[in-house]
Amino acid sequence: MSGKVKPFKVKYICERKGEKLNWIESISRAIEYIENNLTNDLKIEDIASYSYISSFYFQKGFSIICGYGVGEYIKNRRLSMAGKEVLNTNKRIIDIAMEYCYDSQDSFTKAFKRFHGFTPTEVRNNGATIKDFAPLKVNLILKGGYIMEYKIKEKEAFKVIGLKESFKYESAEQNVPKLWKNFFMKSSFSKINAKYAINIDTTLSGELFDYVIGDDYNSVEKIPKDFEIIEIPKLTWAIFPCIGKASESIREINQKIFKEWLPNSNDYEIAEGYNIEYYSNPKEYKKGINDEKYYCEIWLPIKKKEDK
Repeated sequence: MSGKVKPFKVKYICERKGEKLNWIESISRAIEYIENNLTNDLKIEDIASYSYISSFYFQKGFSIICGYGVGEYIKNRRLSMAGKEVLNTNKRIIDIAMEYCYDSQDSFTKAFKRFHGFTPTEVRNNGATIKDFAPLKVNLILKGGYIMEYKIKEKEAFKVIGLKESFKYESAEQNVPKLWKNFFMKSSFSKINAKYAINIDTTLSGELFDYVIGDDYNSVEKIPKDFEIIEIPKLTWAIFPCIGKASESIREINQKIFKEWLPNSNDYEIAEGYNIEYYSNPKEYKKGINDEKYYCEIWLPIKKKEDK
């Protein structure tokens, strides 16, 4: 099934305790919660809970919609506010550091200099400049109908043989490429292809997730060292085709999913803590995954919304 998603009705509903929020409102609610608690201990699961979204998809959606990871946003906002206090008050540097959740003046000074370009002492005593990082405001602008290709497919449980590693959400961007490099080193001695890249957070806790790079598992295969078998349960998937250079097309379609498809979808909502990227065989394309006609897919587990 593919086609035109109904425009003008922003109705991706996240529910809890009888309250209904659409996707964009949920992200806005999360930002409001962060802003009101910058000097408190902020945990991802608490922020996601306040916005009524699972931690798994909250972090993914926040990054796509806002352009920053949640942790990076919190850090930048704290350092921005701390810079103003250093410049405009007589508070001790150590007190400002503790106020904005740094455990020592040294760690605060290092972070402060990376962000502002100067140490707190240089700002206070030498009139050095500071940087301002303004709070985000999320606005959804509907420009009319849009076309987005997708199909809905119920898929039986299947097994993948792959290389798996657990990552913290905040450090994943730096560490996932290392796993890809490790996969290609190890898979060069086997016939295992990079057919899937799978994000798994079955607890939806938002602390850690598993990232798997692998191929369909054939039960007669010998399992190479460091590889393992992962079973993906029976689910209904919304499958979005991506055509073009893999990195660019996947990024573009992810943005459309979270900025357009989910907010406007009257029929479906996210079902489970899985997210799959499917890659066709790069050898079938002249420039491999960088070919302008390269084909891959994003799979999103979904379920029908209940009528309330």
